[in-house]
Amino acid sequence: MFSQKSDYRLPAEWEPHTATWVAWPHRRATFLGDFDEVSVAFSKLVRLLARYEPIKVIGSKAVLRDASSRLSENSRVEFIEIPTNDSWLRDTGPVFLKSEDNQQELVVVNFGFNAWGGKYPPWDADAAVAGKIAGCLGARVLEAPIVLEGGAIETDGEGTLLVNHRCIDDPLRNPEWSREELTACLQSFLRVEKVLWASGALAGDDTDGHIDQLVRFVAPGCVVAARQLDRSDPNYESLEANFDLLKKIKDARGRLLDVVPIDLPPSVCFGDVQLPASYLNFSILNGGVIVPTFGHDLDIKAIATIQKFFPQREVMAFPALELIRGRGAVHCVTSQQPALEHSGDGDIPA
Repeated sequence: MFSQKSDYRLPAEWEPHTATWVAWPHRRATFLGDFDEVSVAFSKLVRLLARYEPIKVIGSKAVLRDASSRLSENSRVEFIEIPTNDSWLRDTGPVFLKSEDNQQELVVVNFGFNAWGGKYPPWDADAAVAGKIAGCLGARVLEAPIVLEGGAIETDGEGTLLVNHRCIDDPLRNPEWSREELTACLQSFLRVEKVLWASGALAGDDTDGHIDQLVRFVAPGCVVAARQLDRSDPNYESLEANFDLLKKIKDARGRLLDVVPIDLPPSVCFGDVQLPASYLNFSILNGGVIVPTFGHDLDIKAIATIQKFFPQREVMAFPALELIRGRGAVHCVTSQQPALEHSGDGDIPA
């Protein structure tokens, strides 16, 4: 295990970033429907992300030719040759720790990756992505002994980690680990004091319930959590049970969580396939928050709720119906690189 000295910290997503990383899509089987529509949506998303911070796009040489042909005019986008199997960089990219002693050092925690419990072979390239990004940055790498995707964890930056037991304490990911052993491993490698085990899942979510679709920290001691108003919806009971659980648990500072609901739209489908449409899959950037939207009246309400917690940031809607045809959205395809030194909350771009 990683030693228990307190010289590193897992930062919250709202802390300043140096850049955001994105893996360009190329696996057509991932997405239902017209794949070119997905590429167009990615292009629009990267341009929007680049309003707020530099963007680093990865892929094989051939994949980057497509990406650069669509984005070559944007000077804030850099293309880096790192092959991937798929485009969900939140799950395959590095988990960064910040040094508290040396403000010039980032550390990458490299967890095992097996494509969400072996669902989508091959995954060899994706399993190597975090280490290769660390190599590009000259960051020290800590090899963690468990399988974990980045979308399965959420932190307040003050020692609390939120996870969903369904996608970590899972026999297809970590079959020989007990809940207690997993908790100790997460505490050790991610430098957190307390691990909060949530529950819940969305119909159509092939990650088995990533936390970034269900619950997100918006401030220390405060989370927004997905709910479903329609009692007949397949997500209703699962989300209600998780909401009730969250209201009863305390963070690392001993605070009962302030749990604010965000109502999800009713079933969003492609043909007869239900998709995991969640406003919780937003990305926080320097000066901005990008929220996936689904062409429903609840879009406006969700954006207004999130804006209350980020008054100094520009909260922007991103139409995500193409992305969720791959069963993910904005947070799923982005991976933030923390800034080494604090530089404030980030300014809204002119």
